[in-house]
Amino acid sequence: MAGLTVSVKEELSEVEIRNASARKAEVSTILRFAGGLHVLSGRLMVQAEVDLVSTARRVRAAIADLYGHRSEILRLPTGRVQPGGRYVLRIGPGSEVLARQTGLLDSRGNPVRGLPPAIVNGSSSDAEAVWRGAFLAQGSLTEPGRPSLLEVICPGPEAALALVGAARRLGIGVTSREVRGVDRVTIRDRDSIVALLSRMGASASLAKWQDQRRANDLETAPANRSVNFDVSNLRRSAQAALDVSARVERALEILGDDVPQSLKHAGELRLAHRQASLYELGRLADPPLNKDTIAGRIRRLLVTAEKHALNQGTP
Repeated sequence: MAGLTVSVKEELSEVEIRNASARKAEVSTILRFAGGLHVLSGRLMVQAEVDLVSTARRVRAAIADLYGHRSEILRLPTGRVQPGGRYVLRIGPGSEVLARQTGLLDSRGNPVRGLPPAIVNGSSSDAEAVWRGAFLAQGSLTEPGRPSLLEVICPGPEAALALVGAARRLGIGVTSREVRGVDRVTIRDRDSIVALLSRMGASASLAKWQDQRRANDLETAPANRSVNFDVSNLRRSAQAALDVSARVERALEILGDDVPQSLKHAGELRLAHRQASLYELGRLADPPLNKDTIAGRIRRLLVTAEKHALNQGTP
């Protein structure tokens, strides 16, 4: 793990949170992104595997304070892949109760694939805590001298969408993508990285990163213009998705029970994930669809509703 990433994680491990809701959001995110639920000897167990012992201690203290559960920290053997070693925080008795308390399981005992609704729809301090937890669990920041990149590896597309939503609540543009079967949320815009590090609470690491970036700035002016253009495109795409969502909601109201199931499913998917891209929506469909198919179904839904409204004289 690169030195600057270690610096950020060590600083985030010391951030003091007095808001219980934000503290719970951070714990839930770390557990979701760093491991979550496991079955050991036929018993359900909650555990998280992290880079730093300071992160493991932070989560252990929060779980004890917030939920009253005890846990242990184990150091994994070092190797060539992880020469610095990694740490596992393991909760024994009470794992199933903790899983429900932190939103790893829903009220019916089913695993939650993303983050629980209370966190997804939480406050801005909750959104900051989500990103802090995700970075502590699976985040990285490139060293000076390389193109700017802050990245978080996600356990699945639903978790990636939740992270994208948290960033948008903070006014920060991010990108979700799948690379070789692994979901990643990334930020390449330097100003956005600065804003996120500040919101997470890594002010000292941010100052160090900015100083080193200024000294080792290898990016040209055209490249910077290209990045800013990409961020503007992301913002326009998100607004367009919101506009379509409003039309889809009205279309479903007009059609009622007369809507074909495939079109209804596409519309409901758009309403459930209003700012997601067509690519992201297609991946969330069951079965998964490509973006052209999901776009076509949403378009047919809108056209069908428009024709129905004309025939019925609906305004």
